[in-house]
Amino acid sequence: MGLTRRAIGMARSLFIYHAIPLRQRRMRRLYRQFAGPGDLVFDIGAHAGNRTRALATIGCRVVALEPQPDFASILNIIFARNRNVAIIQAAVAASSGVDWLSVSERTPTVSTLAQAWRDARTREPGFDGVEWNRQVRVRVVTLDDLIAQHGEPALVKIDVEGSEPAVLAGLSRPVRAVSFEYLPGVIEEVRACVERLSQLAGDESHYEFNWSPGERYELASPVWLDGSALVSTLAAIDPGARAGDVYARRSSNDRRHGGGG
Repeated sequence: MGLTRRAIGMARSLFIYHAIPLRQRRMRRLYRQFAGPGDLVFDIGAHAGNRTRALATIGCRVVALEPQPDFASILNIIFARNRNVAIIQAAVAASSGVDWLSVSERTPTVSTLAQAWRDARTREPGFDGVEWNRQVRVRVVTLDDLIAQHGEPALVKIDVEGSEPAVLAGLSRPVRAVSFEYLPGVIEEVRACVERLSQLAGDESHYEFNWSPGERYELASPVWLDGSALVSTLAAIDPGARAGDVYARRSSNDRRHGGGG
């Protein structure tokens, strides 16, 4: 039964993330705003590799991290001949070592290191039927580890089901751009990520923010927002809406936008 659940879950992920027409085109158009040919990108939580695929297609050098053994194996097969893609079977968090990954075999996209996040989701209607039925011991590295080994990235994409603040806690310097997943109704993780990026930027620069709802792969706001405006905007979204991604880019103070203006 376990093997059947795993096979169904993997097949579902591969279909959802690779088989829908035009999704890759929209994704490439969005990512070109943050990285281009020759730029280094970290794909943290690569899962089925759809974002790695889009980034590699526009010419980026991609370091893709995926802790789930099944999906790490799939990524190695998909990108075996692509010299611009490096696959690392590991999770990313605040400190390096090992940790327990809670795996949902039927819905592997919500597998997570964040036990408190997992426990909170079990009480929400949108997660009806989701069961974290297996734990896997995984290697954990930090963003600082990755930078030391591979260099400073133009973009760090993070999709790790509640561990986004922990990932940024393992970063000690500002990078050019970051994206991280947000879940409507769960604003504390967004606030923690925004605060961490503001700390990293320091006094001489800052981050400005935008977001892309659902699977639209386009920025929702015509202007970039400061952190407080972003948090307020996302806090007002219906908790039943689909998850999306926040985009943060480093900017000089004289370009600062606040409150949507």
